[in-house]
Amino acid sequence: MSRYTGSIYRKSRRLGFSVLETGKELTKKPYAPGQHGNGRKKKLSNYGTQLQEKQKVRMMYGLTEKQFRKTFEEARKLKGILGEDFLKLLESRLDNLVYRLGFAATRRGARQMVNHGHITVDGKKVDIPSYRVKPGSVISVKEASKEHPVIKEALTKLSKRVEFLTFDENKLEGTYVRYPERSELNADIDEALIVEFYNK
Repeated sequence: MSRYTGSIYRKSRRLGFSVLETGKELTKKPYAPGQHGNGRKKKLSNYGTQLQEKQKVRMMYGLTEKQFRKTFEEARKLKGILGEDFLKLLESRLDNLVYRLGFAATRRGARQMVNHGHITVDGKKVDIPSYRVKPGSVISVKEASKEHPVIKEALTKLSKRVEFLTFDENKLEGTYVRYPERSELNADIDEALIVEFYNK
């Protein structure tokens, strides 16, 4: 399955979940899109509920089904709680951390920024959005890109950063201090449903 490139607002309304984690998509029209979107909701089966939860998280991080499943299988090999380990691996992607640091307004924008070579990790250019960043690594904007208008605009709009990242505004760089705690991640996600979906 290819990566979704359509309207994020429409997808958020379909899922009843803020894919951008801002809630803006659901402010004006907090119901599904389409002619009958504001009607009675259809009750989902157990499978449907699990599938929807998987789609919520996959859309939020902007992954293809193949990438999402591969990350889940990697999480199986870790020794912690499977669902939480899975979310930690998703949070450790370079495109996600670029977004969390405020270098881009959306994860989609962060992915493009990494692809275009604007980002370095520990001083080396990395242009692979799925690159797994290790705790202690320093993520920076390349020297030649520090005046990039998109980056400057995104930084002015960011209101709050997560606690597992530190940020140096003068150097335009952040450090991935540690893996996030579950309590620091989106409370509207039920990762246990995703585990159930893949364990069928």
